[in-house]
Amino acid sequence: MSTLKEQLQSDLTSAMRERDQVRAGSLRMALTAVTNEEVAGKEHRELSDDDVLKVLTKEAKKRREAAEAYTGAGRAELAAKEEAELAVLEAYLPAQLGDDELEAIVREAVAGSGATGMPQMGLAMKAANAAVAGRAEGGRVAAVVRRVLAG
Repeated sequence: MSTLKEQLQSDLTSAMRERDQVRAGSLRMALTAVTNEEVAGKEHRELSDDDVLKVLTKEAKKRREAAEAYTGAGRAELAAKEEAELAVLEAYLPAQLGDDELEAIVREAVAGSGATGMPQMGLAMKAANAAVAGRAEGGRVAAVVRRVLAG
């Protein structure tokens, strides 16, 4: 079992003991998503820490998008609930890169990949995502890659 999954289970137990409803609910949701990913496909598999991080990143993105949608619809109480869950999940994710750091890493990765223009965006994205390694959202990475390739 991955150490990150064990950490999530341990923190869930302590949140339940402390009667922290938001944290316990968020961790339950995260562990359910991890379990669903483990049993997806033809056979059960054990997720590595990197795989668990990918699942947590996906769940955090869902919470962020839901909070934006609720805010846009004028449902502040539901947006606040989603943002509280997002805050719990972000504690387990690596720190996000700043714009300057992200651009520097992407420029280096694109140069190393040999991509010269927009037709090689897939090649550039593959190199950039490998270099960023989950420390920035895919949309942000894609925007920087487009800017770099456009010149």
